[in-house]
Amino acid sequence: MEQYKKEFIEFMVDCKVLKFGDFTTKSGRRTPFFVNTGFYRTGMQLRKLGEYYAKAIQNKFGLDFDVLFGPAYKGIPLSVATTMAISEFYDKEIRYCSNRKEVKDHGDTGILLGSPITDKDKVIIIEDVTTAGTSIGETMPILKTQGNVDVLGLVVSVDRMERGQGSKSALAEIEETYGLRTTAIVTMEEVVEHLYNKPYNGEIIIDDGLKSAIDSYYEQYGVK
Repeated sequence: MEQYKKEFIEFMVDCKVLKFGDFTTKSGRRTPFFVNTGFYRTGMQLRKLGEYYAKAIQNKFGLDFDVLFGPAYKGIPLSVATTMAISEFYDKEIRYCSNRKEVKDHGDTGILLGSPITDKDKVIIIEDVTTAGTSIGETMPILKTQGNVDVLGLVVSVDRMERGQGSKSALAEIEETYGLRTTAIVTMEEVVEHLYNKPYNGEIIIDDGLKSAIDSYYEQYGVK
């Protein structure tokens, strides 16, 4: 596993973004782990997060694209932080764009924040986590109504590696349904590999009991 992936896993733990317990996802699944990027709350944390996303994007897609689109609301700071990181570390200017939940009819009108999206723009979508692929179905129509744009792919922080609406993984379904490439900074398999029965800051994050709960979750929702 690449060093930056190990650092990102520990970064999520430090920021309390990666949590273990009993949670319910947006898709209604009860899960023993949860990733909430809303817990990145300081300038330093967002700066580091942008660097990790930028690395994942550069590794998978390169930097030949125009706009990084972050769906409201969590995608807004993700798109801002990552375009700043791309500018700083790769000397490449990428425009950021997000959507409003409600269309604004005065002042800066319309549904978009940041850069407009126009014909022939190459766009990458940035999200926190995709569990069952439901959010991408809301995002694609917004992008397609802006013009003849080329949506290249989707980047998330963590690939939960579970089924979407059918028997394939959520990210595989997105690739198949929308013709997108997808990538993640890390996968849950990598998270478990790095944290299982290994002390971090004096404690075991994933012990035998939690590993068993994660395994049971994947027996139910994992890709067969």
